[in-house]
Amino acid sequence: MLARRFYSSVASKPTIGFVGLGQMGFPMAANLMKKTGSPFVVFDAFPATASKFVENAKDLKAQNQSVSVAATPRDLAAQCDVIVTMLPAGPHVKSVYLDAETGLLAGIKGRNNVLLVDSSTIDVATSKHVAETVGNAGAVMLDAPVSGGTLGAEAGTLTFMVGSPSVTTFNTVKDTILVHMGKNIVHCGTVGNGQVAKICNNMMLGISMVAASETMNLGVRLGMDPKLLAGIINTSSGRCWSTDTYNPCPGVLPNVPASRDYTGGFGTSLMAKDLSLAVSAAHESKSTVTLGAVAHQIYNQVSSQKEFKNKDFSSVYKWLNDNQEKI
Repeated sequence: MLARRFYSSVASKPTIGFVGLGQMGFPMAANLMKKTGSPFVVFDAFPATASKFVENAKDLKAQNQSVSVAATPRDLAAQCDVIVTMLPAGPHVKSVYLDAETGLLAGIKGRNNVLLVDSSTIDVATSKHVAETVGNAGAVMLDAPVSGGTLGAEAGTLTFMVGSPSVTTFNTVKDTILVHMGKNIVHCGTVGNGQVAKICNNMMLGISMVAASETMNLGVRLGMDPKLLAGIINTSSGRCWSTDTYNPCPGVLPNVPASRDYTGGFGTSLMAKDLSLAVSAAHESKSTVTLGAVAHQIYNQVSSQKEFKNKDFSSVYKWLNDNQEKI
């Protein structure tokens, strides 16, 4: 039903809005803007970032494609048929969607054909609450958190884990929006299940990055060439994404944060946040996550230190090495 309403209400290309132009959102929005050719409206809490996006878009956008900045999420929503959000945490999502004065819902009031897609990583309860509120207002919201990091965002190869009220709505959003930013787009079931898949994935990622960092540190301290060690691991049973694609040891792989002093990428504070979501969900569901809890404690310590606060989460390798040198 939604797909029919959506297509029947948009005679030409839908106007797309994007809220949240951070390290992930900026390249995601750029791909979506470039590949759809649709009229595009952006909003970011930092006006300079939104202005930078519009400036960069001059070299990427299609001829006659409009790209503009909205003053508030409400202003953006009033202009758009499809809205994607990529925000840091649950409170930001609540504010952007539900604020009575400036929120997205205030801007779509009276229009029941608007699609909203939240790609933030937040707690399941908040995702469901916001989606329910959006639904009560007559619009439709999906949760679609991502995996693949900044490299995947730039390349347009992200994995989307999508919670949707129906398969029809999922297919509509997948074929018209998500395919332009991702390569692997999975329907996880009802709204909220995308967040379930994401926090489980990121708990595994946090654990494996700590393990990869400890392993590479051990091998290097025992005199092994790090590239040789990584090559052996990556053709053996220890292989994982944290060793073969995002290795935390400097110099092993080009074009990863470890080879540029851990700048860019997925921050240590964001990993601490995601592990916190996983541990909280484990408490609520009475699940045992011993290694997840340990990884959470480690990333809490890493992200609390000024030197590592704004570094990529693979900097846990350097944090472990620095701590060992102090012993």
